[in-house]
Amino acid sequence: MQTTAQKLKFIIFELNKEEYAIPVHQVRSIEKLLPITRVPNVPSHIKGVINLRGVITPIVDLRLRFEMEENEYSESTRIIITVVGDHEVGFIVDAANDVLDITEDDIESAPEVVGTVETKYIQGVVKLDKRLFVCLDLFEVLQIETSNN
Repeated sequence: MQTTAQKLKFIIFELNKEEYAIPVHQVRSIEKLLPITRVPNVPSHIKGVINLRGVITPIVDLRLRFEMEENEYSESTRIIITVVGDHEVGFIVDAANDVLDITEDDIESAPEVVGTVETKYIQGVVKLDKRLFVCLDLFEVLQIETSNN
C-alpha cells in the first residue's frame, strides 16, 4: 500500500545568492520595494514600517537579520508580506523567484551548519533537482533577543 505525501506550496526567494523557502499559506503578498518610514530605537534589521493598503506593517531586512552583508536594493528587491501568528510582517529579500510544490518527504531536517543562517531559524532543507532550498521558520526569525535585560 502506497501513501502519497502531501504537497505543500512554498515561495522561493533569494538572499545573498542562496535560495530560501517559506510556506505560501504564511504569505499575504509580494510587493515591490515601497517607501519605508524609519522607527526610532529598534534593532538595525527592522527597517521601519510601511502603509500597505491602510495596514501599518513592520519591515524586516532579512539580510541584516541573518547578519549578512548589507546590499543595495535593486529592481528585483521585494517585500514579502507574511502572516506570522497574529502579526503581519514584511521581509525584504533580494528577489522572489518561484512558487514550488514540495512534498513533506522532500523536507530534510537542517544539518548543523547551513551557510550563514543560524540553524535555529531553519525548519528544514529541500533538495529538488539540482537546487537546494533552506526552509525558514518565521516564528524563530521574529524572536526578539532580550540579552540586555
